Amino acid sequence: MIKPSAVVFISDELENNFNELREDDPIKKGIVRAIKDLKVNAFSGIQVPKRLFPKEYITKYGINNLWKYDLPNGWRLFYTVTAENEVELISAILEWFNHKEYERKMKY
Repeated sequence: MIKPSAVVFISDELENNFNELREDDPIKKGIVRAIKDLKVNAFSGIQVPKRLFPKEYITKYGINNLWKYDLPNGWRLFYTVTAENEVELISAILEWFNHKEYERKMKY
């Protein structure tokens, strides 16, 4: 099911980190592509099973769903989907990191 969504960063700090990336950075290009995809379909990533949620996301953001979007060079982006109202969804970008940090975060 395709559901469009607005896309936001979970914090101003994270948005600033994104804006500080160089325009030709492949990770920035991947995040831009992810944002475009999420605007078209909030569920274009891969759903992470609840038992694998990093505890800090639950305590810090109160998430009840978590999605992973694959970026270039083995990087990953995590986001959660919330409902603004009965009609509009919001995809909130939580974090992005390289494969090694991803494995550490997910305790692989």
